[in-house]
This record gives sequence, C-alpha cells and structure tokens, in this order.
Amino acid sequence: MTDDDDFEMIRGTGNVYADLGMKEPEQRQLRAILAAEISKTLATDNLTVRAAEKITGVAAADFSRIRQSKLKGFTIDR
Repeated sequence: MTDDDDFEMIRGTGNVYADLGMKEPEQRQLRAILAAEISKTLATDNLTVRAAEKITGVAAADFSRIRQSKLKGFTIDR
C-alpha cells in the first residue's frame, strides 16, 4: 500500500459472518462463542478431552474438534 492508495474504512456489524455474507450468521457466531467458552473452560480447569468426556458424556473427539475450531456439524441445541 502506498501513500497514493485510497481506501475506505467500513465499520463492521459485530458479526464477522454477517459481514462476509455467510448463511446463518447468528448461529455461526453463537457456535464460535460457545466453542471459545468451552475451550477456555478446558484450559482454565486443566481438563483433558478425556476428563471432559467423563464429566459431560460428550465424546472426547468432539472436544478435540471444538478446541481446533472445527465447528462444522456441531449444533447449539445440545
């Protein structure tokens, strides 16, 4: 970028998924927030995915995917 380049700054909506025109932006954002909270709780409580599985009954593989932000296929209703 040079000094001669013109650009326009646009304030986002607060939902990157909506800003990018993705389908179901509210659900995507909620899933991302929920995944971040789950990951934070695992880290704060020093829980392994196996320990989290024993406590919650949710598969350790699911916790691993959440920690890696691989959220496709996850729903927020369970």
